[in-house]
Amino acid sequence: MGAAMRRIQAGNVLSAFGLGFTVPYLYVYVAQVRNLGAGTAGVVLAVFAMAALVVLPFTGRAIDRRGPLPVVVGAALLAAVGALGMGLAGSVPTVVLAAALLGAGTAVMQPALATMIVWCSSTATRTRAFALQFFLQNLGLGIGGLIGGQLVDESRPDSFLLLFSIEAAMFLVLAAIAATVRMPRTPSIADARPQTEGGGVRALLGHRAMVQLCVLGFVLFFACYGQFESGLAAYGTEAAGIEPSALGMALAANTAVIVVAQFLVLRFVERRRRSRMIATVGLIWTVAWLFAGYAGLGHGSQTMATAAFITTYGLFGLGEAMLSPTVAPLVADLAPESMVGQYNSAFALVKQLALAIGPAVGGPMGAALHGPYIVTFVLFSLGISVLALRLGRKLTTAQDHPYLVAKSRVVAQHTPDRRVAVQPGG
Repeated sequence: MGAAMRRIQAGNVLSAFGLGFTVPYLYVYVAQVRNLGAGTAGVVLAVFAMAALVVLPFTGRAIDRRGPLPVVVGAALLAAVGALGMGLAGSVPTVVLAAALLGAGTAVMQPALATMIVWCSSTATRTRAFALQFFLQNLGLGIGGLIGGQLVDESRPDSFLLLFSIEAAMFLVLAAIAATVRMPRTPSIADARPQTEGGGVRALLGHRAMVQLCVLGFVLFFACYGQFESGLAAYGTEAAGIEPSALGMALAANTAVIVVAQFLVLRFVERRRRSRMIATVGLIWTVAWLFAGYAGLGHGSQTMATAAFITTYGLFGLGEAMLSPTVAPLVADLAPESMVGQYNSAFALVKQLALAIGPAVGGPMGAALHGPYIVTFVLFSLGISVLALRLGRKLTTAQDHPYLVAKSRVVAQHTPDRRVAVQPGG
């Protein structure tokens, strides 16, 4: 990695570390520590998510017009104000306002950081750059959550102020690091990118491959991330009788698989077609949902049910490790040079929508409709494979299989020209 990429990744892991400190404890903090009630806590979590939906439609154009660097700095400062405000808030209006600032700031960071990675990478290095970003995000969130859990004390509001202050400090460090990054004058645009004379939402919606990728992305996030802490957790406790401690073990297994498998599967993934790798993830997640079905509906022992449930989360982690070097670079390679920020923001908006709708649909189903819940998400996972293979038909070789293109270029550069010049009269 170059110096710019190292600083981007360092800022990325610090922001994830800060989020890991506080996000798992937002509900407890608002409802119990500040004594604002469960209803207010639910509103705060909803505002945190809705703020992202409000700002993301405007983020992409700002990134493409101003560049990703000032957007990252502004978003980090906004999130820092929101985090510190959350730690100091003692009334409903102030805690809701702080949640809105924090949610908006963290949401804007995602496409801005992704665009910085695109600008500072090439086709040959982009896959590994996004894989490293995903690895560091999970590592930062996990370590932050572990340390934060040791510091919090529900009987001491000051302990939560410390957590939110540390989170604010991490965002300020991210802003400082980002401000020192020297971005290239022009982004390292791959030949895979289409050229377009226009721009904006109309151009994006007219790009059929990108629209198909957004639909696929919605299904991916709806069927996996949108179920982790809602539908799947409700299903595990209600249908499978999973203890809360075992649910924590399942989440830990998911993170552990991502951390261990990320770079083990990277070489395998980057040498194959992206569409086929996404289709493979759909099949892996189908098996994961079948394990979940056995855990809740198989009528086996409690030990076997717990093991099957933990296996479900582990298989989800394997699929996530395969997606991280696949989907984000594909969004980048589909984007025209002048719309990289808008494409990244559009995909982030799709992800946020899936994360908002997923719990609303999956939570009640997982708690009460156990059989239909499993069948629904088995079908969604199979749908991922179908959608991925259909998307592959819309992609060029450079977009779907960049490793093959890069390898062909290297071979062409090192192949000696064996043509023999014919002398006149010879």
